[in-house]
Amino acid sequence: MNVQTWTYILVGLTFALYIGIAIWSRAGSTKDFYVAGGGVSPLANGMATAADWMSAASFISMAGIISFAGYDGSVYLMGWTGGYVLLALLLAPYLRKFGKFTVPDFIGDRYYSKTARIVAVICALIVSFTYVAGQMRGVGVVFSRFLQVDINTGVIIGMIIVLFYAVLGGMKGITYTQVAQYCVLIFAFMVPAIFISIQMTGNPIPQLGMGSTLNDGSGTFLLDKLDGLSTELGFNEYTDGSKSVTDIFAITLALMVGTAGLPHVIVRFFTVKKVKDARKSAGLALLLIAILYTTAPAVSVFAKTNLINTVSNEEYSSMPVWFKNWEETGLLSFDDKNEDGKIQYVADTSKNELTIDNDIMVLANPEIADLPAWVIALVAAGGLAAALSTAAGLLLVISASVSHDLVKKVFKPNISDKGELWVARGSATVAVIIAGYFGINPPGFVAAVVALAFGLAAASFFPAIVLGIFYKKMNKEGAISGMVVGIVLMLFYMTKFKFGWFGGGTTADWWFGISPEGFGSIAMIANFIVAIIVLRFTPEPPSNVQEIVENIRIPSGAGEATGH
Repeated sequence: MNVQTWTYILVGLTFALYIGIAIWSRAGSTKDFYVAGGGVSPLANGMATAADWMSAASFISMAGIISFAGYDGSVYLMGWTGGYVLLALLLAPYLRKFGKFTVPDFIGDRYYSKTARIVAVICALIVSFTYVAGQMRGVGVVFSRFLQVDINTGVIIGMIIVLFYAVLGGMKGITYTQVAQYCVLIFAFMVPAIFISIQMTGNPIPQLGMGSTLNDGSGTFLLDKLDGLSTELGFNEYTDGSKSVTDIFAITLALMVGTAGLPHVIVRFFTVKKVKDARKSAGLALLLIAILYTTAPAVSVFAKTNLINTVSNEEYSSMPVWFKNWEETGLLSFDDKNEDGKIQYVADTSKNELTIDNDIMVLANPEIADLPAWVIALVAAGGLAAALSTAAGLLLVISASVSHDLVKKVFKPNISDKGELWVARGSATVAVIIAGYFGINPPGFVAAVVALAFGLAAASFFPAIVLGIFYKKMNKEGAISGMVVGIVLMLFYMTKFKFGWFGGGTTADWWFGISPEGFGSIAMIANFIVAIIVLRFTPEPPSNVQEIVENIRIPSGAGEATGH
């Protein structure tokens, strides 16, 4: 069977599985819809958290970025992995003990203010829509290549699938769907990596294969070979970085603290029965995430080496089928500038004839390596699982922000449980439509869009959450001022340097030499400074709020030991 037939079979089977799970686990109450009834086991929640966490950016785009950025791309590995540890150890248990299952709910109650809640809802919607744009773009990329439909049609198909199981099942349906999606995506990521590692180095473990010698008898290390190929074409050595230390630090920090403020990951810690289970599921999720994150650098090395060996200075007419297929998607293009019929892939942009979208590297990798058709189709199914799992989690955050945090807590406190459930499903439907629009008109490649979402989360939520847990005297005026300044500053910088608004600007105009992906760090610091300055000139929080903050930091069952 050919790749397309295998893709229809595998994608069809996985979609049928997701829809079946949604029907089986459909939500019957708001508790089911928001937190899966609070009864998910630590293992299932760990797998669901890992799937929620490993979005299209992790599966499709991260190895692609590392393929082209080399050492500089490691900021995504360090930032996203470090951020998960920060979230799991520093914030999740306290938020779980506080008992509020959305970030706006925590901020609204901790800062005893409807205004704080509304500001948090607006920030959650901005972060979630920015993030979900990247997921829908990933869905479109997969569909456009493997199911031979255009990107727009692919996005619409993805919207319908997500809408079905997110709106019907809520968090209960999403949780068990994400368990299945984790199994699909990790299998789909590891199988081709193992195949190619054996093919290139003879080592079945990709993480070790990346640092091994090639099995062509030359005794050359794979990374040395890639460094040589890169410099021959005028690029930097793959293992050398070109970004400034300041920008690398800023991006890593923004990704880390942005992780700790991501609403769709935080809500996962409320789907288990106890705080102890939240800790267990966080640890399990970290182990499950590490499988993909330690393999991604190896995949990027394999893909880049195979790509250069396949296309550089080769006759265009002799290119394999995969090359022509990706050309049809518009994500890879050849412009024969010197009209010699050969592909010149070089660093000099005036001479370079090949344009490659970062997002195709993981998906095209098995094709470039000439792996069996079922492996190529499996990667497509895995990419869709990664994008759809995170999209569903984000859509739930959006619907909960509207139905629970705005309608129930601000505008209509007496709404019935059934009425709130209908509002949640309605807002999820609207959110899917808006997300689809962003998928059809994306602001950049997947990981870049997602990195901006992390920056927005860092700029808005992280200081408010950290100060809310660890500083009992932080008041509503300080928190609100900090969030507003942080999100506005990040939005201004992002739109100015990414989209050319407010007069635009080049990389030479970046403030402090920091890219838009790293500017969340600066906006976060501004948030902290403004919050603490405003606190000094405004009243302290009520004593009952300060007492709540003290209590959430005392471990469960520690009453006798602490004298409380």
